[in-house]
Amino acid sequence: MAGHGPHGRMMMANPGEKTDFGAMKKMLVYCKRYLFAVIIALVFAAGGAYATIIGPENISDLTNEILNGIIAGINMDEVKKIAVKLLVIYIAGALLSYGQQFITATVTQHASRRLRNDIDRKINCLPLRFFDTSTKGDILSRVTNDVDTISQTLAQSTANLLGAVVLLVGVMIKMFGSSVILSLVTIAAAMLGFISMGMIMKKSQVYFNRKQADLGTLNGQIEEVYTNHNIVQSFGGKKEESEKFTKINDKLYDDNWRSQFFSGLMMPIMGFVGNLSYVLIFAVGIALIIKEKGGMTFGMISAFLIYSRLFQQPLGTFAQSMTSIQQASAASKRVFEILEAEELTDESQKSTRLDPDKVRGDVSFSHIKFGYLPDKTIIHDFSAELKAGQKVAIVGPTGAGKTTMVNLLMRFYEPDEGDIRIDGVSTKEITRENVHELFDMILQDTWLFGGTIRENLVYNKEGVTDAELDKVCTAVGLKHFIDTLEKGYDTELSDTLSLSEGQKQQLTIARAMLKDAPLLILDEATSSVDTRTELVIQRAMDELTKDRTSFVIAHRLSTIKNADIILVMRDGDIVEQGSHRELLAKEGFYAELYNSQFVTT
Repeated sequence: MAGHGPHGRMMMANPGEKTDFGAMKKMLVYCKRYLFAVIIALVFAAGGAYATIIGPENISDLTNEILNGIIAGINMDEVKKIAVKLLVIYIAGALLSYGQQFITATVTQHASRRLRNDIDRKINCLPLRFFDTSTKGDILSRVTNDVDTISQTLAQSTANLLGAVVLLVGVMIKMFGSSVILSLVTIAAAMLGFISMGMIMKKSQVYFNRKQADLGTLNGQIEEVYTNHNIVQSFGGKKEESEKFTKINDKLYDDNWRSQFFSGLMMPIMGFVGNLSYVLIFAVGIALIIKEKGGMTFGMISAFLIYSRLFQQPLGTFAQSMTSIQQASAASKRVFEILEAEELTDESQKSTRLDPDKVRGDVSFSHIKFGYLPDKTIIHDFSAELKAGQKVAIVGPTGAGKTTMVNLLMRFYEPDEGDIRIDGVSTKEITRENVHELFDMILQDTWLFGGTIRENLVYNKEGVTDAELDKVCTAVGLKHFIDTLEKGYDTELSDTLSLSEGQKQQLTIARAMLKDAPLLILDEATSSVDTRTELVIQRAMDELTKDRTSFVIAHRLSTIKNADIILVMRDGDIVEQGSHRELLAKEGFYAELYNSQFVTT
């Protein structure tokens, strides 16, 4: 039914212009329930960083002890004592770092699982309008590619960043405790790296956003072409679609290359800054020793060189993480566009319910007005009174509003004005789920999923026996085919089991017959079957429509001659209504439509 709504791409904000990390901030807020675990991880990270930081102090002591002992004799007991202390420190640091990595990995996987679950719940709460204005490929890209990108970033970068932040702060404290001058020299050199990283991030984020959007567009184009591969082949559209794919793919390549190029500049810049820092520390340190200022020693210089390396290490981690963080920021923006999309109104407070076993089937449309877009009304003033058990045919030219009326009847969309009542009860007073319980639907587009024939037939219905399956399959002319299968109803629907379009339609019709709801919607249900099969199904339909209100949307008017009432639609309004004979006798619009199907040239 969604296919009959407005078509188009998902209209989102320009993906390439926003360069801040607002979406990533939302992701951090989303993960706030894991704050306690993150705090524990920070404590572990602090312990690991502390072990890493105090190591250079002991190395400085060890260096000074050896240098002093060259002349007076090396105190091996003191050297062993310092060496053992270093070993214990680094083992403890490794264990604490492992604990931090373990906690972080657990938290990120829990967050990723929750994100997927929330998106799955959200998808089921979104109105049909959302899917009518989006390509399936783009939605799938958001649910799969974008969520995977976020998950990988949380798993790979979060732990590294936690440790890097703690290490950076700890190293700065230790550096300033050792030498303010050398600390300022190290920080001054690092500032060059920070400034460069900021400029690069601002530039590259634009291309990361565009890259994620391009990926969604590419998936949309692939999904459309692969789904309609036969049409592309039969209309000779292979070259055109190939050119379209190449154009989108080239744009993806260009934006991806640019994003990776700018992000790739970070590590070389940080490497240059690190080497510059070594040179400056050594030069300034030697100068301080010569001038005998600040109690500078060669041991302090060696320790500071290690501090400088440790100080550059978190900066390098930041640089490495920025690429994945920028990708995750762009992916988060696209995911939160789904999570923050307007949902269907909450109907949990509604207490009115129609029992499918007790519904008679009276249906009334009262002055319905509706448009898929606010400024484009397609149903202007639709009114009709339909009695229980009537077979109602809705006919008219393409775009007259036939399927739209069914969408409104099923509450896939809400009318802008007017009311629809079933047995005198407004459909606004009952939940959508209750409305759907009241209807069987057989559409022109077949829908089957991976599984057995039995699972497809009894979809969402329990306690169905083989005898009931035999009855409905016999009614639709499918029983003989199923008997030829080795496993019968337990045969898996797969590529190895080739079903014709007619057989697929027969399965969907049998599935609807099993539901046995009081109201029935048939939307060109026999359009995919041959004439002989159509006759078999038509007899099954006649049996199915007995004693229940049925709505039949038909283009082949010869199939609805026995309808109790025919509603003739044109430009969103009912222009004629009556039986087949009555309408032909009027020689109006219906007669014109009917006769046009038999005109030969």
